[in-house]
Amino acid sequence: MLNLESNIKFIKGVGEKRAELFYKLGVFDVDTLIHFYPRKYEDWTNTKTVNEIENGENAVIKATMITPVTEHMVRRGLTLFKCKFTDGETVINVTIFNNKYLAKSLRTYEDYILFGKIEKNLTSASMSSPKIEKAADGIKIHPIYPATDRLNSKAIAKVVKTALDNLGEIPETISTEIREKYALIPLDRAIRTIHFPNSQQEYMKARERLIFEELLILQLGLLKLKSSKKEKTDVVINDDYSQEFISLLPFSLTNAQKRAIKECIDDMAKGFPMRRLLQGDVGSGKTAVAGALIYTVIKNGYQTALMAPTEILATQHFESLSKLLEKAGVKAELLTGSVKATEKKEIKKRLINGEIDLLIGTHAIIQNDVEFKNLGLVITDEQHRFGVKQRASLAGKGEEVHTLVMSATPIPRTLGLIIYGDLEISVLDELPPGRQEIRTDVVNSSYHGRIYKFIKDAINRAEQAYIVCPLVEESENLDLKSAEEYATELSENEFAGYNLGLLHGKMKPKEKDMVMKAFAQGDVQILVATTVIEVGIDVPNATIMVIENAQQFGLSQLHQLRGRIGRGNKKSYCILVSDTKSQTAQNRLLTMKKYSDGFKIADEDLKARGPGDFFGERQHGLPKLKIADMLEDMEVLRKTQECAKEILSEDYNLDLPKNKQLCVEITKMFKDIDY
Repeated sequence: MLNLESNIKFIKGVGEKRAELFYKLGVFDVDTLIHFYPRKYEDWTNTKTVNEIENGENAVIKATMITPVTEHMVRRGLTLFKCKFTDGETVINVTIFNNKYLAKSLRTYEDYILFGKIEKNLTSASMSSPKIEKAADGIKIHPIYPATDRLNSKAIAKVVKTALDNLGEIPETISTEIREKYALIPLDRAIRTIHFPNSQQEYMKARERLIFEELLILQLGLLKLKSSKKEKTDVVINDDYSQEFISLLPFSLTNAQKRAIKECIDDMAKGFPMRRLLQGDVGSGKTAVAGALIYTVIKNGYQTALMAPTEILATQHFESLSKLLEKAGVKAELLTGSVKATEKKEIKKRLINGEIDLLIGTHAIIQNDVEFKNLGLVITDEQHRFGVKQRASLAGKGEEVHTLVMSATPIPRTLGLIIYGDLEISVLDELPPGRQEIRTDVVNSSYHGRIYKFIKDAINRAEQAYIVCPLVEESENLDLKSAEEYATELSENEFAGYNLGLLHGKMKPKEKDMVMKAFAQGDVQILVATTVIEVGIDVPNATIMVIENAQQFGLSQLHQLRGRIGRGNKKSYCILVSDTKSQTAQNRLLTMKKYSDGFKIADEDLKARGPGDFFGERQHGLPKLKIADMLEDMEVLRKTQECAKEILSEDYNLDLPKNKQLCVEITKMFKDIDY
């Protein structure tokens, strides 16, 4: 008998060599094997005769073999095996390619199920390399697994069947009362059914149970993770100085900004470290909120730190915040990679002596030799550009400090609560008054002449433009112009005599900063760039954003890019250029024309692409889900959130016998997640 911990190599038919192939699929033991779910199924229940099938259709036919197999060697490495079957009405000529094992196993006058494409003529029919199984074998719905060249789906299914046949009852994870409340079938039945269902109805019940379980374990893990962060802190912010800071501002705050400041300051007064995500659309005023918190924490006697992903963004934060805060006697410093060694040494010395109140910088501020005297608050800007570890490194510079992470990538609130499970969320859902609405148009490449004239007219009015390309250099796979080639072409032709700059991800940080600085100062009139400008600086004079091959970008990315313009008081224009013939892609681009609200766009983007693509690299520290989908299963997500809270309110440490197995599953799910 096998158990869940049994290594995959001990399952009959696997062995050392085949085990290596399973390891590459992330399957190491019986437990990971039975949770390696099929990606789809082939339904062999509905058999038809040839006469009932359209020519060229994929179909399932029950047929009897009527001639022995003949072997034909076409050339070295290609052998054809031919034989005939009949469904009782029509003769079917079957050709099998290079599969001697299958050919030898077939017996005349036995009944088989053939699955594949049928080609019909007047008197007979033919099938090339159909899947063939004995009619008596009984598996009617065939699981199709994520496979590799050397380990096909049929071989995986055989190993799964062997494992399940030799495995005792799979330990139940969810208590009887919860199963009854949510109408869930037992785990053992769900696992066996998800691999080999007998009907669509059976499959749906199994899937429902496994999705519920996976999301419940995720919710329990995140809730426990969140509450485990509730260690006490000595950094208690008793006095609120935010009004004092607001009086320094040359503009009024929105109600959303005031609400976010209050939520954060209330958190910091509780005696536990604040861990909050400040989520707001491009231009919603996150920096002003950060400034109010920085000012309040400093006035309470602590130091603060703000980390940005690029040198130019860090510099912009430094310039805007230090200008405001120096009036109130706050000492701010900038620490980035390009600061000279002697100056860095001096900054670090003054920092540990407590002579610096606010340190703003890039990754340079999480270096080992950067030490604070009494750090109270850390802020990371553009959270999605930093990994979980980097966020933790910055927080680790002090003792149980308060943490604010800021993101301009709008995430639907329900999903945000799951993804940033260790954070509370504040949302800036209104833009400051006076922000210009950006006109967005979707055009094809025949408009290029008009676009170039439009840009020249803007430059003559002392305005500037961005032109964004998806690639850095030519790709053989995609017929897209690279940024480098396009910039050269434009500077030699349409924009000869104009100042063009080029910016892309393969440039060194210093080169990027020089180009962005020149653009910010107005020395560069047109900036040809890749998406590195998605997180950029404010250039109030930039009023035009042209995005080439716009269908190559996600909606949220397009929205981020569009947010680079409309920073000043001049009317701004975003032009999406695409020759796509795909109706889906065109509809996505028209969403950009229809909506200016980042949250609505994020919803559309998520519907179209799912969380994996939406977040890009898995930097948010969320465990990988095997069967659940956080968008499709949003309703189940809500139920499991409620269920997880119920379980923890009764048995927080999951000590009761009925919850013991849940504890085991949480540990498994979160074992690779580094918070």
